[in-house]
Amino acid sequence: MTEPKRALPEEAGDGDAGSAAETAETDADASEQPRRAAGPGTGRFRTSMLWTVLGTVVPGLGLWRAGRRVSGAIAMGLFAALLLTLVYLGTGGRNRITTLATNTDVLAGLAIGFLVLAVAWVTVIATSHLALRPPNPTTAQRITGGVLVGALSLAVATPLAVGAEYSWSTAQFLGTVFSDEEPQATGSASPGSTTEADPWGDTDRINVLVIGGDNGGNRDVSLGLRADAVMVASIDVHTGVTTLFSLPRQTARIPFPVDSPLHQYYPNGFYDGVNGANPEYFLNAMYNNIPERIPKDLLGDVKNLGAQVMKVGVGEALGLGTLDYYVIINMDGFKEFINALGGITLNVNYRIPIGGQTTEGTPPSGWIEPGPDQHLNGRLALWYARGRYHVEGSDYSRMERQRCVINAVVQQAKPEVVLANFEKIASAGAKTIETDIPRRVLPQMIDLALKVKNTNLHSVVFQPGVAGWVSANPPWPAVQRRVQQALKEADKAEAAKTSSPSASATATATATKSSTRTPTKSATGKSENLSDSCAYNPQK
Repeated sequence: MTEPKRALPEEAGDGDAGSAAETAETDADASEQPRRAAGPGTGRFRTSMLWTVLGTVVPGLGLWRAGRRVSGAIAMGLFAALLLTLVYLGTGGRNRITTLATNTDVLAGLAIGFLVLAVAWVTVIATSHLALRPPNPTTAQRITGGVLVGALSLAVATPLAVGAEYSWSTAQFLGTVFSDEEPQATGSASPGSTTEADPWGDTDRINVLVIGGDNGGNRDVSLGLRADAVMVASIDVHTGVTTLFSLPRQTARIPFPVDSPLHQYYPNGFYDGVNGANPEYFLNAMYNNIPERIPKDLLGDVKNLGAQVMKVGVGEALGLGTLDYYVIINMDGFKEFINALGGITLNVNYRIPIGGQTTEGTPPSGWIEPGPDQHLNGRLALWYARGRYHVEGSDYSRMERQRCVINAVVQQAKPEVVLANFEKIASAGAKTIETDIPRRVLPQMIDLALKVKNTNLHSVVFQPGVAGWVSANPPWPAVQRRVQQALKEADKAEAAKTSSPSASATATATATKSSTRTPTKSATGKSENLSDSCAYNPQK
């Protein structure tokens, strides 16, 4: 066999020398190539940026990655607990959420909690980045990291700060407008044993007195609030079907129940016994005049004696019993409320005066001209509701327009609009609204309001031609029969709409835009559908 040739020492030496030469040549070539500038720990810095972002999405994850296991685990555990709480609330039904959202203590605590969470989250972001980035970073890395931490902190803290502000504003609004006290001598609308499925218990209908108050303009402040508009909203708690009953402000002889202490003072109703046209005994005079003539505690420890007197009297007059709650809307603050909503859209069927005094011959400062779908700001919406200078049948036409304003607010106050302008709405509402609705029933009232929004409002104005109406001497038995008839008509109309989906869709679509349908007048004996009666039907 031939043995393999073994390399000679000289050959081996030559090979080593060649390899060394080749290596030197390669190094020389490499030294001639441009080098890429790189700061200390460039790769680690980029990784720290990524984990800072991930540690923002899942607070504590960045700390865990940086080796701070205990603090990272605590932060992630708290974050998981927060998510589980949100899931619990989100799956607990609307009633659970509204119950918490109408509790002033919960809202105040939530506002503080949002701020604490914002500070803690921002701290975790900054701490995570500092723990993750390489030691001795360059100036550029410091600036880049600071910009990232600032941007992430802003993205996290901004919505939490907004949430804190909304929570605090809501708590302030609820605390100002609503109280913990139950109204005295209410009707049937104080839910006793209730459940989520049946939040109103045995109650089938609630009746709310709505007073449009006026204590501004040229009115003497010492005279107090003038009950310029009076209506009752009767609401079916199961369906949300609502009928508004409007009484002229010059209505006389408002009766009181025989078992009411007020009956002892006014056995023949609020009447001077001589003249039914005496303005000191009109409906709108009850609010101020009766409290001055009776003991302050005659009806118990009530929030507003004038409003309580009207709840008793108006409820008896309409045959509804003592009304459950009252809501007073200060008309001078009403324009702020409409502005907070972004204005409302109304059909204007005839020229409506802005200002002016008919009796004094003072002309209006301007006019709201006729036209469909006119978007009015708070000032113009207020004059739409109250203007009456040389308007034929001014009081009755004004009552009709007031109902159209209420209908527009109910239909056009979209949830997204309310949320976007919530602070303004809450602030305006606190100045504009007074009520004896207790905070305890607010969750049920919110649920009921959503039902009302999905129905058409119905209305009856008591005026000549309706139930033999005469303001100086109203035929109360006929009025009470008309009220019961109207409630049945409204229920029947909504039941028919519900049973016909196509008709319901058509009605809903039509109600959102102008229409030339002929309004149905309550003087014909039928209750009005406000979507029809507030449609565009210009007077020639």
